[in-house]
Amino acid sequence: MKALLLRDMALAVRAGGGFGLALAFFLIVVVLVPFSVGPDTALLAEIAPGILWLGALLACLLSLDRVFALDFEDGSLDRLATAPLPLEAAALIKALAHWLTTALPLIVIAPGLGVLLSLPASGFAWVLVSLAVGTPALSAIGTFGAALTVGLRRGGLLLSLLVLPLYVPTLIFGAEVARRGTQGLDLGPTLALLGGITLGTVALLPFATAAVLRMTLR
Repeated sequence: MKALLLRDMALAVRAGGGFGLALAFFLIVVVLVPFSVGPDTALLAEIAPGILWLGALLACLLSLDRVFALDFEDGSLDRLATAPLPLEAAALIKALAHWLTTALPLIVIAPGLGVLLSLPASGFAWVLVSLAVGTPALSAIGTFGAALTVGLRRGGLLLSLLVLPLYVPTLIFGAEVARRGTQGLDLGPTLALLGGITLGTVALLPFATAAVLRMTLR
């Protein structure tokens, strides 16, 4: 399992779909927002949690089409399906590798980019918390979507259409946790719902991903 995780992380970086591209996209989104809505710091502070979450979501989406594509192209996916390691565990490791190479760097720099959006100091910690709790769900859902489109021509566009609607609940509750934390409001139920979404997707979607891959490889 460790060897597969390290291999996927190395492939994600070498293939150009790793943290560099995601970070650059995240930065571009955050920098462009003040130009589009104006320099009103009060407005920027109000929408900052949502913008940071939306930027992180779209950045995570960039590299999803390569989660299984490289393995499918070189035949490694067939070997994974027949390996002693259960395919469900392999799918979970794929999601973990995506999270480590894409989402984790975004979590680290998000508070810093919040400065560009006039995010109040009280919101930095809650942006970190919401992203840390919610982004594993993005990787798990994205890995499932990547399995659905593996081997398809121009599967990247179809992948986006399939995954984005599934991302909406995570986006809503993640941004709401950050917003409520920034404003000092009660966020217990919202944070619990966000954590429940993440736990549910991480627990169930590897099985769905493995089932889809087995049907694809028949």
